[in-house]
Amino acid sequence: MTNLTFFTKYPTQGATSRYRSFAFASRLSELDYNIEITPFMDIGYLADLFAKKPKNKIRILLSYGVRLFSILRASENLIIERELFPYLPYRLEQKFLRNKRYILDFDDNVWEDYRGKRLLEGKYDRLVDNAAGIIVGNDYLAEYVKQRNPNVIKIPTVINLEHYRLDPDSSKFERFTLVWIGSSVTYRYIRSFAPLFQQLAAIVDFDLVIIASKALASETIEGVSMRFYDWSSETESRLLHRSHVGIMPLDNDDFSQGKSGFKLIQYQAAGLPMIASPVGENTRIISHGENGFLASGTDEWITAVQLLASDPQRYGAMSNASIDKSRYYSLQHYFPIYRRFIDETFSGDTHP
Repeated sequence: MTNLTFFTKYPTQGATSRYRSFAFASRLSELDYNIEITPFMDIGYLADLFAKKPKNKIRILLSYGVRLFSILRASENLIIERELFPYLPYRLEQKFLRNKRYILDFDDNVWEDYRGKRLLEGKYDRLVDNAAGIIVGNDYLAEYVKQRNPNVIKIPTVINLEHYRLDPDSSKFERFTLVWIGSSVTYRYIRSFAPLFQQLAAIVDFDLVIIASKALASETIEGVSMRFYDWSSETESRLLHRSHVGIMPLDNDDFSQGKSGFKLIQYQAAGLPMIASPVGENTRIISHGENGFLASGTDEWITAVQLLASDPQRYGAMSNASIDKSRYYSLQHYFPIYRRFIDETFSGDTHP
């Protein structure tokens, strides 16, 4: 039996950890693996984050204590989301990684978090240098990381297709709906595209549905019909299926270039045509004109929305194309690949 210890950033309520470490660990635990998972942040931290409350310093301090205790009793094979101790320098983390073999898992360009911070800026590079292997969520990260460590594999953040089966009783919202799923932190992308949505509202009759936190209703874009929902695993699939088009606007910066494009993967699984900024992984998930549109400016966004809102035949074809492509971004597709990489990295075993 292979012993594996996962060090995640969040519990299952955090999308990054839920769809990466927890999803694969659950499948591994059904086989000949002894799995232990230790999140860094707890549910309370996430609840405060989603509600945009001030950070609880005592809760964060306790998280470091729990992580310290966990690494001291962990197995020799570790799978670490990003890092062990956020905002602590590499030299300290290195002490706890001695005599351990570890795989790092990056879904975003987290290097940007420490840019310009003297004691932290080179931390991820050093962690990568000494890792047994690296899992990355997109090509942008793969190209960077493999310059420092050759044992790299790209595994996107994927979904379990069984969780996205269409409820036969569900129906589309009566009003044409654009949907965005994310968090209170990444809602800034919606705010930065506010002028686009305001201009679009004068041309197309639509609702903008936000699946993140109802607390974001305080940041409604003036002149745009918006509805806000708290995210939950129970309602996510239903709300996506009821919507018409999934959107992913992004700024063209280094952080966005390194994003995994997971929103698009969720939209695809729900059979939604997509409209997204042509940035990073978005350009690989969307086949322009087939399962969605890559829109660079306001005019292209408006044209794409108008087309999908007015042409049912085109809409249906693109919806089917999304469903077809979703199979290649699923847990079912990537689990054998993930398992083989883990085995070969830690023990040299292989599986067909």
